[in-house]
Amino acid sequence: MKNDNLKGQHRINEQIRAKEVRIVGDDIESAVYPIHQALKMAEEHGADLVEISPNAVPPVCRIIDYSKFLYQLKKRAKEQKAKQVKVNVKEIRFGPQTDEHDYNFKLKHAIGFLQDGDKVKAYVFFKGRSILFKEQGEVLLLRFANDLEDYAKVEQMPLLEGKRMTISLAPKKAGTPKKAAAPAQQVKPETAENKE
Repeated sequence: MKNDNLKGQHRINEQIRAKEVRIVGDDIESAVYPIHQALKMAEEHGADLVEISPNAVPPVCRIIDYSKFLYQLKKRAKEQKAKQVKVNVKEIRFGPQTDEHDYNFKLKHAIGFLQDGDKVKAYVFFKGRSILFKEQGEVLLLRFANDLEDYAKVEQMPLLEGKRMTISLAPKKAGTPKKAAAPAQQVKPETAENKE
């Protein structure tokens, strides 16, 4: 399907309507040729005349096997997509009076998210009259950010929006702490099993 989308984007051979075209390529001298001469040159090379820049005056064409040209475009697009960094935002929810065990559990999850290179958005949700404890919620979020200072930097300080107070954290170095921490975590269980 992707190949079909690419095929419709370029005019080839007789589909090119310009009277003259500029031909560029590796083994061909870059120059302007009449369309009939350009088509003849493409035929002599056993390839197609592909219009790569139709808006130029005259249009820029290349003498290349069209399927090879499409393959190169597809490969280039795939490489660009692989280079893009996709950042996920993970949310962690607290109540204004979250107890110590829940806090530590959520802190552990946040560390895991940050080590994976994800951003963390922690928020305290105030239900009903619990909005009276907004100072407590802010202290909780600041403590959370402080406990994660080795793994993350604060992007946005605690901000109250309606019934939610949020803080945004971004990983300091995406993926780097994970590599250093992973072997240490694997060693501990092995040594514990060996001791038993």
